[in-house]
Amino acid sequence: MKRYCFLLTAILVILVNSNVCGQKTLAITIDDIPNTRLCSENSFHSKLLSIIDENKLPVTIFINEGLLYKNQNVEENFSLLNQWVKSENVTLGNHTFSHPWYSQSSIDTFMLDVIKGETISRELAQLYDKELKYFRFPFNDLGKDSIQQMEVKTRLASLNYTISPFTIESSDWMFNFLYEYYLKKENFEEATKIGEAYYEITLEAFSYFDSLSIVQYGRNIPQIYLCHDNAINADYLNQILEELQQRNYELVSLDEVMKDDVYHQENTYYKKWGISWIYRWMEYKEERKSAMMGEPDIMEYYRLYEKLSQE
Repeated sequence: MKRYCFLLTAILVILVNSNVCGQKTLAITIDDIPNTRLCSENSFHSKLLSIIDENKLPVTIFINEGLLYKNQNVEENFSLLNQWVKSENVTLGNHTFSHPWYSQSSIDTFMLDVIKGETISRELAQLYDKELKYFRFPFNDLGKDSIQQMEVKTRLASLNYTISPFTIESSDWMFNFLYEYYLKKENFEEATKIGEAYYEITLEAFSYFDSLSIVQYGRNIPQIYLCHDNAINADYLNQILEELQQRNYELVSLDEVMKDDVYHQENTYYKKWGISWIYRWMEYKEERKSAMMGEPDIMEYYRLYEKLSQE
């Protein structure tokens, strides 16, 4: 029999511990930097970066250098990346050049893309006296089996990269598609509904993964939030930050969170799907499956995404 009924236990833990667990710690990480399409539409100004700097918010960014060449504004795109890297609030990470699925690549092909993806970033890191130390897999695809995962882990370590985990994600890529879809249609009422749903579901995700951490470890572990450089975060991150502060989160660097012993555990999940590290650390498949079923339900929005993305 399963050791825990995760959903019920998680709810009970939140209620019982709401005034007991005290300070929570969170690192924010942002994938697919820089969003050159969005910034070209906004006079090459990153609203998201402005929010980060105004709040003095420590973030780790994962740079996808292929985005620099996605339009004709290459010089402006380089300037945009420079703005991100020079920010004193930003720690640097590599997200490859072309954002491939590792499980569908050979190790040599994938590593060539990793190295290509650091060409500009490493120069900028040296310019601003920063390290380029973290790596995040596109789609969080660590490989299709234990052999492939170990092989790439070894190769990345030889380049002095630390693989960045995450514990909380809220499918902002999907909500952003819906949000931008309605904005382009000038259907601002529906866009607002999507934005508000994203806000609520993101906060539900924080509550749920905090409860899982208490069930698993008896404490609030430091969490790592994965989000993307996109329009919905540019418009809603401030609101999310305000609520997180109300919930007693301390926002810290990825370096600080990674010091916790919980991040030194073995990954026991040897498939390609990009699940939370809280699930990856679970020993039993049944335990993992039960826990995953308790996440906030986003199927209504996923069905809408599937429909609209076919237009």
